[in-house]
Amino acid sequence: MKPWLKITEHGFTLTLHIQPGAKKTEACGEHGDALKIRLAAPPVEGKANTALIAWLAARFDVPKRQVALLVGEKNRHKIVAVDTPADEPTVMARLGLDG
Repeated sequence: MKPWLKITEHGFTLTLHIQPGAKKTEACGEHGDALKIRLAAPPVEGKANTALIAWLAARFDVPKRQVALLVGEKNRHKIVAVDTPADEPTVMARLGLDG
């Protein structure tokens, strides 16, 4: 199991390192014990958090209300919960990561 992925009773959590202000939004590999996500949103007034939640909801085909920012509202290091059943291969595939 990846150190940044934890399967829970109702879904899973992701430990993320966010790089706002990128050209496009994408998962781009590991950053220490976190998954690095580049966001095409500025880090002002919660826009990056809103973009992150919308991107994850779209990736996992769930409503935005099923994606919760647990830690890191004003930090690059974030923990996000996604309330949908999934295993590691499914999460990796949905994030566009291979193996």
